[in-house]
Amino acid sequence: MLRIFSWIKTSSRTFTDEKIIPYVFTLGDGPMLFRDLLKTNKMYQEGLKLEGKIPGFRLSIGRSYLVFIGLWHLFILPVSVAFHPFLAKIDCHLLIVMAILFTGMFFATYAIYKEYLIDTVALKIIKNGWENHFPHFDYDLHAKEVAKIYSEALEKEIPHKNMQLYILDKLVENK
Repeated sequence: MLRIFSWIKTSSRTFTDEKIIPYVFTLGDGPMLFRDLLKTNKMYQEGLKLEGKIPGFRLSIGRSYLVFIGLWHLFILPVSVAFHPFLAKIDCHLLIVMAILFTGMFFATYAIYKEYLIDTVALKIIKNGWENHFPHFDYDLHAKEVAKIYSEALEKEIPHKNMQLYILDKLVENK
């Protein structure tokens, strides 16, 4: 049973990376600037909202709604077919209330879905920029440390031209 859930998780992640993200997002071809990488990594590590603040990608709202409506129907149609005999006998006033609740659930889950996609693409862009600017440091091991060092550098008002050297020195010093 655990293998089935693992397979579903892996295949859904692969489907999202290979099909949904290229369809919903327009990604830039150019490399991420060092200053943008530091700022984006800091925001990502702090859990801040990233929509519209990361250079290098653009979300197509219309396409994201189309994909979400398709995914929503994959879930809601089998449930509604299974419960149709019960739903057919319910009072129409209760059905109106249920329709309002499901509409609210639709938009609430769309917001969650959109944030998940943006976070997934942001992490992908950050990791690509990381390989460019920090090729000798593993992202998973040093991302939080770099965000902390960057915050310290901003507090100390380190000039941008010295920022990369300052961060690399601190990383090597802490290693």
